[in-house]
Amino acid sequence: MKRILLLAAAAATWFGAAAAPVKTYEVTSPDGRLSIVLTVGERLAFSVVRDGAALVAPSAMALTLSTGEVLGEAPRVRSAHRRSAVETIEAPLHRQRRFDTAYNELNLRLRGDYGVIARAYDDGVCYRFYTERDGRLTIVDETARLNFEGDPKAYVPYTRTKDPMQTSFEDTYVYAPLSEFRTEPLAFMPLLVDLGERGYVLYTESDVEAYPGIFLTYDAAARGLKACFAGIPSSTRNTSRFQDVVTGRSDRIACVDGRRSYPWRIVGYAATATELPLNDMVYATAEPSRVADVSWIRDGKVAWDWWNDWAVYGVDFKTGINTETYKYFIDFAAARGIEYVVLDEGWGVRDGNPLHVVPEIDLPGIVSYARERKVGIILWVVARVLDDHLEEACRHYSQMGVAGWKVDFIDRQDQPAVERVYRIADAAARHKMVIDFHGIYKPTGLQRTYPNVINFEGVFGLEQLKWTDKTDADMPAYDCTFPFIRQAAGPVDYTQGAMRNASRANFRAVRKQPMSQGTRAHQVAAYVVFDSPLAMLCDSPTAYERESETLDYIVRIPTRFDQTLIPAGEIGRYIVTVRRAGDRWYLGALTNWDAREVEVKLDFLGDGEWKARIFRDGLNADRYGEDYRIEERTVTASGSLVMAMAPGGGYAVQFERVR
Repeated sequence: MKRILLLAAAAATWFGAAAAPVKTYEVTSPDGRLSIVLTVGERLAFSVVRDGAALVAPSAMALTLSTGEVLGEAPRVRSAHRRSAVETIEAPLHRQRRFDTAYNELNLRLRGDYGVIARAYDDGVCYRFYTERDGRLTIVDETARLNFEGDPKAYVPYTRTKDPMQTSFEDTYVYAPLSEFRTEPLAFMPLLVDLGERGYVLYTESDVEAYPGIFLTYDAAARGLKACFAGIPSSTRNTSRFQDVVTGRSDRIACVDGRRSYPWRIVGYAATATELPLNDMVYATAEPSRVADVSWIRDGKVAWDWWNDWAVYGVDFKTGINTETYKYFIDFAAARGIEYVVLDEGWGVRDGNPLHVVPEIDLPGIVSYARERKVGIILWVVARVLDDHLEEACRHYSQMGVAGWKVDFIDRQDQPAVERVYRIADAAARHKMVIDFHGIYKPTGLQRTYPNVINFEGVFGLEQLKWTDKTDADMPAYDCTFPFIRQAAGPVDYTQGAMRNASRANFRAVRKQPMSQGTRAHQVAAYVVFDSPLAMLCDSPTAYERESETLDYIVRIPTRFDQTLIPAGEIGRYIVTVRRAGDRWYLGALTNWDAREVEVKLDFLGDGEWKARIFRDGLNADRYGEDYRIEERTVTASGSLVMAMAPGGGYAVQFERVR
């Protein structure tokens, strides 16, 4: 009761002395520690409290219609209904194959045929608007604030493009007080706020359908984050790739059905950093699967051509975008049990029609050759090009035997772009094709609604090192940062697996023969640390074949796991991830440019003795990034591992019970 009175007083102060009486509605998590508090006065607002301490100060929430009506101003409560739920969620390609979730919920129905649903989970809170009106509604703005007391630090990913709302959502993080928030660019989600001893707040969204996603700026007066939304495009132009780029936007952010729910606004919570990569709120709040039969959906590893520039060598044919090169990729994949080969940009004629194939390749022959060897073919395509021929292209290529699409250059999150993403996911599902989305915003739960959407980019991945100098990219630090933030929203197509591995001093950006920052062991461990149910092997088949010891280790790491744990980690410094697949365990550890030793207790193992097969940095990995060693040990659950990691290094462990 004392906490409620304090919140009511804070809300009354925020609303102002002349405000109408404030009513307060609290929803508390099942463990009784975390609460979302809705305040109803002159405006709607919410606060977040944990153990009596404020995490989020009163923050406004509203929908503004084109008629000038503001849903959330002068609200009047018609009814307040509460319920509790416990759910077991099947999530075959998520970081946990199955997980239990529980929440308490308040449905606050308001006069004017709209309302707000608020939920409290043990690991976060969320709310969403809904409307119950006939016909169509035009939304011109949504007020979504996240205010804080004091000046906490935050990990902020900023857009880098001239039009900040035309972006591929790939950038590193700036860690600084919110008062130093850059207001010229915009930030995108997820965004992490560090509250010191009070823990962490992760701000993101889910179930974003037929609606734009949130960009963020900072409101100094309110001391908080303010949502911005891209207007519906009023004009576009085509690039040479037939990507549609926005040249003008309307003052409307969405035109929607009047009877619908709006996206969940999620405030995830973690007392410690190691809880962040395990936050399941985005997946848990997403719309359940719309795909009745998911038995055909296959995860796996992918032999990829573009990053290594089709660099097959030591062969008796000219390599490049041709049938012989792709058959070589297929043979390589089949011999190593790699599930897919991607044909990236170049297989299709650049004329805006995905049915037109360049004469240098026999695509039906390639697909047939791959099918005989149990390798799936995934075709790269520009999102707009596929969308313009969606049914025809999906029908044609699924009948040919193509397994799926790598869909690129969405580069927006306005309402039409989001609708395009859902259209493509739905059409692909109906034609039993998997999807890997590139040039896209963070996951918002689409992977639950359409499980054929296996992976997403929206990450500053390894491709950036083809053109980004070391002064502009600190990849080892980023690799130890985004799993705590971006990865909480869903899987990442980071495209790891580089075989040219450079120390900090030796790295340089090379487009045709790219390299990684950090060590070989760092690249191998990434297959465990990163959530990637569709995991690229980015380098050349020839490079892997000549380094078969590394390849053998990588292909033995699964892409589908039953359980994930984070036994140790500090944001930006290092991370240790442990995963279970069946009766085997896998461990991956990454460090930034600081060499370090980390002790990991093995209490996650079951009884008996286990063989630990370790891929670790070699003694000279600080100078030669490709230096590694493989060793085996016998371990038990009562023991621990202490491994030295070189600067930019890491290690991986595969555990198999021996008795």
